[in-house]
Amino acid sequence: MLKAKDIMTTDVVTLSPETDIATAAKMLLEKHINGLPVINEDSTLAGVLCQSDLVAQQKSISMPSLFTLLDGYITFSSSTEMEKEISKISATMVEQAMTRSPKTVSPETTIEEIANLMVNKKLYTLPVLENGKLVGIVGKEDILRVLTSAGE
Repeated sequence: MLKAKDIMTTDVVTLSPETDIATAAKMLLEKHINGLPVINEDSTLAGVLCQSDLVAQQKSISMPSLFTLLDGYITFSSSTEMEKEISKISATMVEQAMTRSPKTVSPETTIEEIANLMVNKKLYTLPVLENGKLVGIVGKEDILRVLTSAGE
């Protein structure tokens, strides 16, 4: 049974939290990849920046629903969620737009588990960590390569 270590990309391109959004977007496009791990100065994983994080900058802000009660306003949605949305839309650096605490896998995670995560959780860039350090990354294309090699 194939595992992450058998299909992962080990020569991983990474970003730092201080990378500007334009540079990050250019890297994603030039390298034809969906997402990049974001690494702190101490080599720990800070997050993942995906194309969808950058596309989110182009959406409009959804205003919370309000109703009045005794001359006061009560919202139906969380102000924290709205703040996160505004932060992503106005991001100028990777740390403002990235997904923090991303789902990760180990080198021993099976391809079936990886496929389930990708499909069920809509996660298409999965960092591979071993002992807390980034050792690779698995993306949709890695899964597709397995399918094409199985057909040959």
